[in-house]
Amino acid sequence: MRIGVVGTGYVGLVTGTCFADSGNTVTCLDINAEKVTRLQRGEIPIYEPGLEELVERNAKAGRLRFTTDTAEAIRAAEIVFLAVGTPPAADGSADLSALWKVVESIAPHLDPEAIVVTKSTVPVGTCAGIERRLKAALGRDCHVASNPEFLKEGAAIDDFQKPDRVVVGVRSAAVGERLRLLYVPFLRTENPFLVMSPESSEMTKYVANALLATKISFINEVANLCERMEADIDDVRRGIGHDSRIGFAFLFPGAGYGGSCFPKDVQALASMARTRGLAPRILTAVHETNLAQKQVLGQKIDAHFGGDLVGRTVAIWGLAFKPKTDDIRDAPAIDLIERLLAGGATVRVYDPEAMDNVRAVYGSRLVYASGSIEAIDGADCLAIVTEWNDFRRPDFDAMASRMKAKVIFDGRNLYAPREMRDRGFIYHAIGKAAAS
Repeated sequence: MRIGVVGTGYVGLVTGTCFADSGNTVTCLDINAEKVTRLQRGEIPIYEPGLEELVERNAKAGRLRFTTDTAEAIRAAEIVFLAVGTPPAADGSADLSALWKVVESIAPHLDPEAIVVTKSTVPVGTCAGIERRLKAALGRDCHVASNPEFLKEGAAIDDFQKPDRVVVGVRSAAVGERLRLLYVPFLRTENPFLVMSPESSEMTKYVANALLATKISFINEVANLCERMEADIDDVRRGIGHDSRIGFAFLFPGAGYGGSCFPKDVQALASMARTRGLAPRILTAVHETNLAQKQVLGQKIDAHFGGDLVGRTVAIWGLAFKPKTDDIRDAPAIDLIERLLAGGATVRVYDPEAMDNVRAVYGSRLVYASGSIEAIDGADCLAIVTEWNDFRRPDFDAMASRMKAKVIFDGRNLYAPREMRDRGFIYHAIGKAAAS
């Protein structure tokens, strides 16, 4: 099939590349000329394992192209995917201004039989809004569908090529069948292709992310309680996780969730509820609990130093909101950095992939280390915020010799408290009694 993808951000680039890799001809459109030029040279603007190789292979084969020319990308397309940003507005609702501009720009170039598909996370009713705008612009009905993405950063290629389900929202069986044929190469293990209304499809994406965020906020709140009740959250997690009704997924306590999806989607779903006269009590609690959890590491550091961080050097391992990405949007590390700088601390940071993104925000206000051991040189303590595999089995002897004080604040519970105590470290984790 001939496919157009509008937007070369995380979702658009992965979507276009994976469709090209299954034999389709894909043109990716973006208004950012510099980004398009870089992509045409084979330079990938985001870090996602496996993506660079796929882009290079499919571009070389002529199946994947990048352009700033709307007519070039849209005129020949049988299916047009919209993958533009829908950031949160001040009230938490999704800002659709970029999406509406895109709809207006592609309308004159759409083939009468083309299907316009929202891949972005959009509020319920957005497909209906697109239908109305296209009809007003063209004087005819257009095919509009919803196809939410369920990609995890760091595993997006696998998630796209081996989905646990594909959800589409359509108005007609014929449109649903055309989308099913597009996805057939990715459904060979009989994973379901779920067809529903666009409204149900749009809601499905928000509810999925909100429920996962709820699990994270719940286990974090329980972890904080465990610390005060002399219980161990890892024991509790194992005790409940083996219940088949609960499971282990997203029940790992930590320093809070971040990224481009969970924070904004929880707020957007809550905003939708409020506009319809409902009080989103659980969603509000999930969001507020996460904001509070992102302060926990900083609070532990403050308590350890008696609230006096002036002249202290704090090392941070992990800046991205999760491993295997360079994405720092709403990352817990950013909250910690802000708190430490406000307290007068010197902050030394290291992350395998996110250093450039953090440097673009903080410039010379931070000390940037070339490796994890260099980051702790002379540090009064270490805070671990992202659970990169690099940090799971460090050289503890080297750490002890390089740090000014053997104090670790572990926001991801990577180590065993007893082992750390035996090695002479003061060790603070999440949901566990401090080991010293």
